[in-house]
Parts: sequence; C-alpha cells; structure tokens
Amino acid sequence: MQITPFTVHFSDDDLDDLRGRLANTRWPDQLPGQEWVYGAELSEVQSIVAYWLNEYDWRAAEAELNRWPQFTATIQDEQVHFLHVESEREGAVPLLLTHGWPGSIVEFLHLIDGLTSPSDPNDQPFHVIVPSLPGFGLSGPTVTTGVSPKRIASMWVELMAGLGYESYVAQGGDWGAIITAWIGQLDPDHCAGVHLNMVVAPPNQEMMAEATPQELEMLGQLQHFQAQETGYQAIQGTKPQSLAFAHADSPAGLCAWIYEKFYTWSDCNGEVFSVHDRDRFCTNVMLYWLTNTAGSAARIYYEFQQLGRETADAVPVPMAGAVFPKEIYRASRRWAELRYQIVHWSTPDRGGHFAALEVPDLLIADVRSFVAELPLSD
Repeated sequence: MQITPFTVHFSDDDLDDLRGRLANTRWPDQLPGQEWVYGAELSEVQSIVAYWLNEYDWRAAEAELNRWPQFTATIQDEQVHFLHVESEREGAVPLLLTHGWPGSIVEFLHLIDGLTSPSDPNDQPFHVIVPSLPGFGLSGPTVTTGVSPKRIASMWVELMAGLGYESYVAQGGDWGAIITAWIGQLDPDHCAGVHLNMVVAPPNQEMMAEATPQELEMLGQLQHFQAQETGYQAIQGTKPQSLAFAHADSPAGLCAWIYEKFYTWSDCNGEVFSVHDRDRFCTNVMLYWLTNTAGSAARIYYEFQQLGRETADAVPVPMAGAVFPKEIYRASRRWAELRYQIVHWSTPDRGGHFAALEVPDLLIADVRSFVAELPLSD
C-alpha cells in the first residue's frame, strides 16, 4: 500500500468564495411560533452562520489539523485520508477510530493528546489511527459504486495491515459503529476487540414479547425516531445526488442540514452549544464544504440501502457497548448478546449521539476500561 504524507491547505480564493456566499444567503421564511416543528429553526441557523462568517477562523483550524501526521493511500480504488499518531509510550495499543455522518475526523482531534500521551502514567496509551470515510472530507469524493459500510470495513482492515499492525482495537459511533462491527467480523485474527457507542442490535420476537420496562422505553424511542426523524435517511438513501446540488451551492443550507442533527441527536436540552464547541462545529462543516463532499458523503446511505442494509450479525471478537442516554438508537445488553461477545457494557448518565464531542471524558474512560479487560493489555 502506497502511503503519501498529506497537509491540509485551502486557498484564499476558496475562503473568499465561502464568505461571499454566506454574506449573501437567501433565507427561508418560518411560521410564527413553530420553532423546530418543521425542521431547523431559522434564528439559530442564522446565528451560527453569522458566527461562521464573522468570527470563525479556518486558518487556526487548519493549523490544528496539521498538528497531526496525516497521509493518504489508495485502497480498493478509493482515496483514503487518515491521521496516524504514534505514541511514544511503552505498551501503546493501536486504536482505530471511525466517525459517521454528519461527523468527520474533527470528532476525535481533541482526544488525541489524551490517548497518545495520557497525563496519568497509569493510563493505557494508544497509537491513534483516524481515517476520513471514503467520500467524506479530506478523503475526497468516492469514485466507485458500492462503497458500503461492509466494504469500508474491509478497506480499514487493509489499512491497518498496511500500517503494520498485527493487533488493534477498533472504536466507532454512527456509521463508525456499523463499520467497526464489520471489522470485528471480517478480521478476528487481528482485531482484538470492538468498542461501539451506537449498538445496532434488534431484539428477536421472543425478546420483544418479554421486553422489560426499560426495553419498552427503548423501543418506543426508536419508533418515534423512525417515524419523525428519518427524513434525511429517506432522501440520502434514495436520491443523494439531487440533494447534492443544494449542498454544493449553499453553505448555509449545508450548515442547517448538519446543525439540525446536532440539535436533535445531542444531549443538550435544546442548547446545542452547551455541549458542543462552536469552532469545532464550524470546522466539521468546513470539511464538507471546502472538499465539496456533502453529496458523496450522503452516498453511504444509498449504498447501505441498495445492498440490503447489511449489518454484522456474528461478531466473534470481544465487544464493548456504551449506551448513552440520548443516543438515537439504544439497545439492551440482552439484545446485543444475540450478535456480540460482550465483555464490557456501560450506560453513562449523560451524552448523546456525538459522544466523542459531547462527553469525551466518559468515552475515553470507557474505552480504557474495555481495553484493560482484553488479553493484549496484559
């Protein structure tokens, strides 16, 4: 595998074009008294767009990205961008972190120091590998069809082998969780364990009939989500190219599409920036905008749907599940045991879908607790 060093840089012309578009945004109307009823709330989107235009500093974000060793490689005919940060500590464990949609590698940047060089010398150190999903951000648009979660998992297996790792742990949420589960199924000889902060594990009919009160609450939450919150899945899973025209042309539109998910999926009580950092949010959106990959990123929904919504169903490696209270899809340990070899299970008291951004302290601690239970940590 040919690995090429990479540095993030976008031109002043790109930034000037963005500022012009943001300044000249044509805003939609909104029915009085209907905030968040029909979708993203007008004044909140206007506020974050104004911050993006007038206060956010992309060059500072670019410098932060370039703190870390970055590379590109061609895997299965697709370009893959990734961070590879090796710890100088003895006994470091390779840790593969995979993001989802509408996230990016930005979800993990603020975790790298604590993972590679923990302040407590008794804490497990890690070599950190953070790829950008094919079609997302700095990986650039996909150029082949069929780039599904299962295929991405096979690409990540090739990436870890190409980096020379004989044993590693994989972690992910959202699409990253689905991909990480596939890694555990496809590469049990090298993947020592998988840690998921979105556990996809539907119950069987017998479990449905014997559901506990807590499981009934989980099922009710899922039914509400499927009925009221999956419009994005429907369009991205069937006509992502049609949506791509708007997202390639309007940064405010792209921002609204992503902001609505941060509002709905975070444990924030309706205040997005009580748990999220504004600059980090803007950097996340920038990676979609500057690379013009909002359209290609949405294709993962199409590929998943067209290939029968495949998820790993017999993962033989040790598994950890962290079920955060505001996660969009929550499973009980009993359900998860149908497909996973669970060695660690936690139910934190706070946090939502974007756990790495909302509650990084809890997520890192949970990963370390899991790794401590694996044979490789001995």
